[in-house]
Formats: sequence, C-alpha cells, structure tokens
Amino acid sequence: MTKNQQSKISSRKARLQTKMFFRKFPAIIYVAKWLVISTLIGICVGSVSAGFLQSLNWATDFREDHLWLIVFLPVGGLLIGLLYNYLGQDIEAGNNLLIDSIHNPREILPFRMAPFVYLGTIATHFFGGSAGREGTALQMAGAIADQFTKPFKLSAPERKILMIAAIAAGFGSVFGTPLAGALFGLEVFLIGKIKYDAIFPAFAAAILADLVTDLWQVQHTHYHIDFIPKLEALPILYSIAAGIVFGLCAASFSKIIHWATALFKSNISFPPLRPLIGGIIVAAAVFIAGTTKYIGLGIPVIVHSFEEQLPFYDFVLKMAFTVVTLAAGFKGGEVTPLFFIGATLGSALSVFIPLPTGLLAGMGFVAVFAGATNTPLACMLMGIELFGAESGIYMAIACVVSYLLSGHNSIYGKQIIGQPKHIRYHHYEGKIIHEKKDHE
Repeated sequence: MTKNQQSKISSRKARLQTKMFFRKFPAIIYVAKWLVISTLIGICVGSVSAGFLQSLNWATDFREDHLWLIVFLPVGGLLIGLLYNYLGQDIEAGNNLLIDSIHNPREILPFRMAPFVYLGTIATHFFGGSAGREGTALQMAGAIADQFTKPFKLSAPERKILMIAAIAAGFGSVFGTPLAGALFGLEVFLIGKIKYDAIFPAFAAAILADLVTDLWQVQHTHYHIDFIPKLEALPILYSIAAGIVFGLCAASFSKIIHWATALFKSNISFPPLRPLIGGIIVAAAVFIAGTTKYIGLGIPVIVHSFEEQLPFYDFVLKMAFTVVTLAAGFKGGEVTPLFFIGATLGSALSVFIPLPTGLLAGMGFVAVFAGATNTPLACMLMGIELFGAESGIYMAIACVVSYLLSGHNSIYGKQIIGQPKHIRYHHYEGKIIHEKKDHE
C-alpha cells in the first residue's frame, strides 16, 4: 500500500471519527453555532442600545431645558405618522410583529424597522410624549438580528430561536438586567410555556449585549430599598393584597390602551392625523397640569417613589398620558411607563398596606409589568437584579399574584395562550390574546 493510499485511509478514518464524535455529542455543534450568532447579536444590539440610551438622555435633558418644545408635539406626531404611513406600514405593528415572527416566521424583518423606530422614539421624547424605551430596543434588536438569517442559512425553527435571542438582548441591554432579559425573551411570546431549546442563545445574547452596553460606559438607573422586613405571615398576606391591586392595575392598563387605540383608529381614518390629535391632547394636558413629571420616561419620579409616599393620582395621570401617547401612534414602549405606574401605585399603597414604602414601590415596579406582559418569571428575576436578593420572595409573591389576577389580558395582542392561567379557561389554549372572547 502506497503512502498516498495510507494517507487517504487515515483521512477517511479521521472524518468518520469526527462525525461519530459530533453525533455522540450534538450539543457541541449547537453551542458553538449559537455562541457565534449570540456574540454577533450581543455586539450589535449592545452597541445600538448604548447609542439609543445616550440619545434618549440627550433628548430628555434638552426638552427639560427647553419646555417650549412641547408645543410642537403635535407636529412631531404628524411627522412620525407620515413616516410610517408612507414608508413603514409593514413594520407598524412593532413588538407584535416580533412576536408574530416567532410564531409564524415568514419574510425577514425589514432592516429599516430599526432606524424608523429609533427616530420615532427620539422624536416622541424630544417633544414631550409619554412613552418608554423597551419597544424601541426590542424592535431594533429584532430587525438587526433577523439580517443574520440568510448568512447563517437558518431554518424556520432556528429563526424562532434567533428572534428570542434578539428580544433577550434588547431587553437585557436597555435595562441592565441580562438575566431578566433572557427570561423575558423566553416567556413573552407564549403565555404559560417556555421554549427551552432557545435557553442558551437567549442567555448568551442577553449577557453579552449587557456587557457591550457597559463597555460603552452607559449608566443604568439604580434603585434602593431601605428596609426589607423579616419574612412572616403578615408581610406575606400584605404582599398578596398588594399583588391583587397590581394585577387589577395591569389588566386595566392593557384593556384601556387597546380600547383607546381602537378609538383613535375608528374615529380618525388617516393614520398620520392620529398622533397629531394625540399630540394636541398631551401637550394641552401638560400645560394644564403645570408639570412635566408625567411625560417622557419619568425616571426621577420612579426614584422618588422609593424614598417617600406619593399621592394616588400620580399613577392615574401617568397611565392617562401614556395611553393617549401610544394609542395615538407615537413610538416608544409601554414598559418604563408601567414601571412608573407600578412604583407610584406601590408607594401610594403604603397608606393602607403596612409594608415599607420602598419595598411596595419595588413590588409595584415589577408586578404591574408582570401582569401586563404575562412574564412573571422574568419580572421576579428583574426585581432581584434591581433591588437585591433580600427582596426576592416579596417580588415573587407580587409578580405571581399580579400575573394571575390580570387575567388573559396583555399589552401585546399577538401573545398566544400556551397554557391558560386556570383550568376554567381551558378553551383559551392556543388562542391569540386579541382574538379570544373575554369571559373573565
């Protein structure tokens, strides 16, 4: 046998052994492939989130130094409306489009979704709308990540995993909570079930995106709870009572914002006019109220809610400003306003519920969000990441109770009910949230 023949036989044996090895340990290929993809997602999304957060801070500071800009909120709304009406009708659905892409992967998301939602959100905050930032972060992340579908030749099931990882990266990096971001990506699209084959990409992308955002030296808001009581029967009962209130608040917000959106659409046929009218309402309300505390992100008020008891009308007015802003067609997100609503409601509840004001504010911060998005596990973890492990049980109680009491409602109409919250509603299984008939 010649050396050349021996070499070929050795080469074939090596290839066969390699194939046998990977067949025996298929997770190695899976981990290697998704580590590469998750790293790309983390670098891109983390960098974009950093730039977005810096831009948002600039827009907020500039508006607060030049309050006359609020007069032009209707004009800003009209421009946003015209942009989406003529160039972005296929991406108008925003977060619901991302969720729908997980359930039914079709065409790759247009890349322009990222710059459009970025411009729309900065304009919303620059001129004084009441909106958040998570919607923008998720949509930018989804639009960027989906561009990797073709280069990596991803199948439809793999593309679902890609979108989950993108959502995880966007959420984790914009709030500085990578573990909660990963769970949010896994929970948000299917109520009551988690897609475990996406668990590694979700956590890898979220953690890497958060690290990249930190490398850009972007600062996240820090919250502090002064005192956490010893876990006893009464504090647990008080936490359950608070969770009930938070769940009802979450359900109310979800129902009201869908009702208001339908109202704008049914009464104003030309879409660009909706944010114009909404902008007039919000701008007028700001000048009537004589304060800007209910527009923008409202971070200073959220921080303040941990320090002292706030009046009940704070959460009501923030809800009203946010509903009008987003229902009219301005861009941003619902989550940071939900943090504001939950934290100020929790702070106000300390009048009746004998728990520390800061603890109730923290519980409301995550629990109203949990009820409005049906993501209790992510919100529990977010509470621990933001407020410390000592508060974990209280956060968990509030999130679970709020999740159950909020019913089958959601700010995301494209969520599918994978497992109903109670056996009584078994007929809801497999239904899309906005298509079900509400018998609750």
